[in-house]
Amino acid sequence: MKVVSAAVVVLAALVVAPAASAQAPCKPVEFYVAPDGADRGAGNAQRPWKTIEHARDQVRAKKKHQKCDIVVNVKAGDYVVDKTIEFTEADSGENGHRIIYRSADGPGKARLLGAEPLTGWQKYKGDIYKTKVDRTFYTLFEDGRRATTARFPNRRSDDVWAPYLTSVLKEPEKEAVHQWLYSNPGEWDKSWNLDNAQVTVWSGGSWSWFTDTVPIQNPSWDDNQITLEHWTRYALVNSRGGSRYFLQNSLDFLDQPGEYFFDFGKGEVYYWPRGSIDKVMAPTVQTIVSLAGSTPDKRVQNLTLDGLALQYSDFVGWYRNGWISAGDAGVPHKYPEYDRQIEMPRNRFGAVTLTNTRGVDLTRLHIADTGFTAVYLLFANDHIRISDSLLENIGADGIKVEGGYPGEGDVAGHNVFTNNYIHHVGELVPGDAAGVELMNTGNNEVSHTVVRHSARYGVSLEVRPEVKDGDGYAHGNMFKYLRIEEAGLDSGDMGAFYTYGVSNADPHPITNHVSQVVIGDVIPDASMPDSGTRGVHMDAGGCGFSFADIEVGKVTDDKYQSYQCNEVTNANWADGFDASKMEYDKIGVTSAFPYPVPS
Repeated sequence: MKVVSAAVVVLAALVVAPAASAQAPCKPVEFYVAPDGADRGAGNAQRPWKTIEHARDQVRAKKKHQKCDIVVNVKAGDYVVDKTIEFTEADSGENGHRIIYRSADGPGKARLLGAEPLTGWQKYKGDIYKTKVDRTFYTLFEDGRRATTARFPNRRSDDVWAPYLTSVLKEPEKEAVHQWLYSNPGEWDKSWNLDNAQVTVWSGGSWSWFTDTVPIQNPSWDDNQITLEHWTRYALVNSRGGSRYFLQNSLDFLDQPGEYFFDFGKGEVYYWPRGSIDKVMAPTVQTIVSLAGSTPDKRVQNLTLDGLALQYSDFVGWYRNGWISAGDAGVPHKYPEYDRQIEMPRNRFGAVTLTNTRGVDLTRLHIADTGFTAVYLLFANDHIRISDSLLENIGADGIKVEGGYPGEGDVAGHNVFTNNYIHHVGELVPGDAAGVELMNTGNNEVSHTVVRHSARYGVSLEVRPEVKDGDGYAHGNMFKYLRIEEAGLDSGDMGAFYTYGVSNADPHPITNHVSQVVIGDVIPDASMPDSGTRGVHMDAGGCGFSFADIEVGKVTDDKYQSYQCNEVTNANWADGFDASKMEYDKIGVTSAFPYPVPS
């Protein structure tokens, strides 16, 4: 199957050429959706439908024996999404033609909002307001800006996660605990009400690899101990020290503008607005749009989302990256260690979620203010194109591809992610955050992309070091014309470009290629206790790569850390670097990028 490129979209004529070129182009069948439309209408320009869901259902009925592309023109305006918009294999384009949902008035003009305004506010105390709510959510926004869950200690600024407290070792036998957090006497106030509170912690003591957000079960003030409802990824103390953490979601912590507290038991939200209390938005969904075939053999195919804006989505009540031990998934696998590398089922979602898809194009999207990952590709997805899109203020990863378990079939790959600007990722999950994260997937292209402002990675490619060659699928990937800025802002033992457990056995054939990459300074917060930051870090193997024309700024460790199993040509960590070979004018997004480039 041929992949439709961004150039195929002929905007002036509102025509998108079919994926298969065997037939001559023909005039698309067009329908319309508008905020002031009516689903009882004809769906034409004069009498548009009101909802995308109704348009989807009508297209299903009308696409039998499809002879041309079908375009659903979504007019400018806001469309509140209080239930995920779902596309299945029944919504696929047929006979080599596509079904396209496009922002008719230009990119970003048709906005799908996964949130609704909170109303009924009353003054509580000082500048703090209070209202009753009928649903539970785990992030909040004011006028397009994420609010901070009231926390202790207060964050230094909206752009950083620090400062933190640090857990302590109460007694030697408690070093391995994952559920008991200890403090020094006097660090906590016994008057605090922690009934709804959580801990966000870089578990693992001096390791700064993953963050957990876990509800507090109960405090034991006299013992300077907090018991958590769930185990953290790693123990809360190791031989080199304690884990950085902060406490959040107590009314006792709400002491500055832009903070909120949610009393889950009473269904009450308290907020101190930065500006107008009338501009507070609360999420309604975790996923705004889902494209999911029922099985890997029944996929959503030949479908395009073009120019849509998707804003606001929810987070989760508690988060941990992966299972703690091999086999914890409870499902037999050839490599049970991969349980530790993959998201748990409860966390497998994004603002846009793809499962069992092929030949899907996501073009000129503007995705902002998400609770978790912006675009999440789970398991069987191939020949997906994400291009010309702006992803900003993201709760976790920008784009995440999660292939299947190693040694059980290569079901994910042959995707193209190009001309995307991704900034401020990992706002709620700083641990393991990346602009683009590829897990056990191959033959992908990541190109002409900017990733800026991440607590951890810019771009990563991961499998597991236990996986034998042939059972891992992270081969044939190409990374080129990338700019990574402000990575590693709050973590250590990392690289702005990072790989883990790829190609560990001799002879390490070169199958992955990295070229024309500029990495800015990789400098962490002063509180970060782990080993240093790197520009490129090939971890736990990380072999079979070629690097050509790479420039790295300041780091706190090596600009490049790798085993002697890769090829490097013209990189500025080695003698003889020739800057004239860098194609600076081509690195990052191109002139075709449809949005203003963020400053």
